[in-house]
Amino acid sequence: MRIRAELSNATWRKSSYSNSDGADCVEVSDDFPGVVPVRDSKNPHGPALLIPAAAWTDFVTALKAER
Repeated sequence: MRIRAELSNATWRKSSYSNSDGADCVEVSDDFPGVVPVRDSKNPHGPALLIPAAAWTDFVTALKAER
């Protein structure tokens, strides 16, 4: 299944684990019901991955369990 979204007006936020110089960060947008766009902060005009929201929740839960 292919999902497309218009991301030009998306509000992006960096990971809370990002350092102050912004190196090696990912950004996500919470503006889209059902999907979580994810992009490389070093290439803000490049492509974004559209992750199903349920899969993103599972991913974040697994990361938090690794702490």
